[in-house]
Amino acid sequence: MRIAVLFGGESEERDVSIASAAQVTPALRSLGHDVVLVDAARGVVLADREERILGASVSIAPPTELELVTIRGTSRIMDLSASLVDFDVVFMALHGGRGENGRVQSLLEIAGIPYTGSGPLGSALAMDKDISKRLFRVAGIPTPHWIMGSPDAETVETHLGIPVIVKPASQGSTVGLTLVRNSADLAAAYAVAGQYGEVIVERYIAGREITVGVLDGGALAVGEILLGGDEPFSYEDKYLPGTVHEVFPADLPSEVAEEARRIAVAAHRTLKLDSYSRSDFRLDDSGQLWLIEVNTLPGMTATSLLPQSAAAVGVDFPALCQRICELALRGHR
Repeated sequence: MRIAVLFGGESEERDVSIASAAQVTPALRSLGHDVVLVDAARGVVLADREERILGASVSIAPPTELELVTIRGTSRIMDLSASLVDFDVVFMALHGGRGENGRVQSLLEIAGIPYTGSGPLGSALAMDKDISKRLFRVAGIPTPHWIMGSPDAETVETHLGIPVIVKPASQGSTVGLTLVRNSADLAAAYAVAGQYGEVIVERYIAGREITVGVLDGGALAVGEILLGGDEPFSYEDKYLPGTVHEVFPADLPSEVAEEARRIAVAAHRTLKLDSYSRSDFRLDDSGQLWLIEVNTLPGMTATSLLPQSAAAVGVDFPALCQRICELALRGHR
C-alpha cells in the first residue's frame, strides 16, 4: 500500500504526534509499504528532513503557546486533501486539537480519502468530555461526577467533595490538568485549564490507574499504570522515560479485568467509534471501575499503552499498524 502518515499538526500534543509518526513509519515500511510523512501543519516531509523529524523526542512539557502560534501562522491544514489524494490510506498519527476532534476527519471524508481511526462524529463525541460523560451515564457506564465551568468552592465541596480534578474539557495527554486538594487552589487550577478552552471539574477517584485497548470491536489486554503514589498520570509521567511502570496484563482479579474489557467495548460503541480506541479507568478501593475517558487516537509508539495492550494478546507493533490500515480500508469501502 501507499500510505501517508499524517502527524504533527497545531495542537499541544504535537510532540506526542511526532513520536507516534517516528515509530509507525518504520513499522509500516518493515512490512513493505510505501510510506510518506505528511505534517498536517506544514505539508509533505521531504527525505532530507525526515531523519531529523523521526529522531525527535517528546519534551517533558507540551509546546509553548508562542511555539504553537508560530506553527498556526504558517499552517497548511486546509491544503491537506490535495496532499493526500493519491494515497491508498492515511494513517492518523495526530493527537489532540483538530486532528482528533473530528475536523480533519471531516476534511478527509469530503475528499473521499480513507483514513485510520474513528469518523467525525465519534471523534467529536470522545474529545468533548462533558458530552461523552453524559452518554456514558445514559448507557449505564460508571464515570465520576462532574461540573462544567468554574464553580465556587462551596458548590464544588457540596456536589463533588475535595479533592477534585480540574482539566480542559477537550484536551488529551493531561494537558492543563490539576489535582486540587484544597478548595483555596481552585482559582489557580481554573486559570491553568481555562487556557485551553472550557473547564470541567471532576470528582477525584483515588485508586489504581487501569487502561484497556479496543481493536475491531473487541477488547485487548487490560493494563495498569503504576505511578508510585496517588497523583494522576501526568504529561511528564507519560513521556519522560522511567517515570512510571506499566504492566500488561494487569494483576487484577479475573472478574475485574473482564468488567474493564466489557466497559471499554461498551464505551467504544456508545461513542460510535470505529476501528480502535483506548479507555482509561480508575479502580477504587472497593473494586469499582470508573471510566475517565476514551481516546480515539491514542499514542502509537511501541511502548504506548494501546500497542502494549495489543502486544499482550499476541499482536506486535507492525501487525497492529497493518491491522489498523486494513480496518480503515474496510470501513471506507
